[in-house]
Amino acid sequence: MYPEPIQKLASFFSRLPGIGPRMGARLAFHLLKAPDQEVQEFGEAILQLHKRMRLCAFCFNPFASLSLDAVDLKNPLCSICSDSARTKDVLCIVEKESDLEALEATRAYRGLYFILGGTVGMLRKVDMKHLRMDELKERIADPKTFGGAPVVFSEAILAMNLTTEGEATALYLERIFGPLNIKTTRLGRGLPVGGELEYSDSETLRQSLENRR
Repeated sequence: MYPEPIQKLASFFSRLPGIGPRMGARLAFHLLKAPDQEVQEFGEAILQLHKRMRLCAFCFNPFASLSLDAVDLKNPLCSICSDSARTKDVLCIVEKESDLEALEATRAYRGLYFILGGTVGMLRKVDMKHLRMDELKERIADPKTFGGAPVVFSEAILAMNLTTEGEATALYLERIFGPLNIKTTRLGRGLPVGGELEYSDSETLRQSLENRR
């Protein structure tokens, strides 16, 4: 049995993705041996994560505010949604934040995004409420209310990962967009089946965006 402070910290670490109890204990012992200043900076970085980070009112992309007073707490927008040079009537729907970052790194897409927060296949039906389906419908119906431009969307790009869960989610979204007369497209098949966007190189993603269908 480890001392209580080590056990407690190891328990917190083991809740993180990909980290089990043994790795959690190793990380806790690493911090025990680290200089006081490094530990203080580590703790402050964790505190600042919640103090300064905001979710975009439109797309749910997390971003850092310059200060607690410098952000519009009612309708804060990320740098993508607030960019007047972006195409406002094209919406790219992704599963998670890392997928958005991967697509944005290609510099091939200049529209808006929406982070769904997961996939249909990964969740039980009773947990569907954790997906932002209702929020997506609201932003399509009235983007201005959430800080967007007063436009009618002309295209929705379903940028799901090419997995079983991603395919099920794309099919579900197509049923939502069908009655709305909004064109839906998928990423081109340059991506490998079963692959995930965040692990694909920028050139493959760029071609997939350009060859969407």
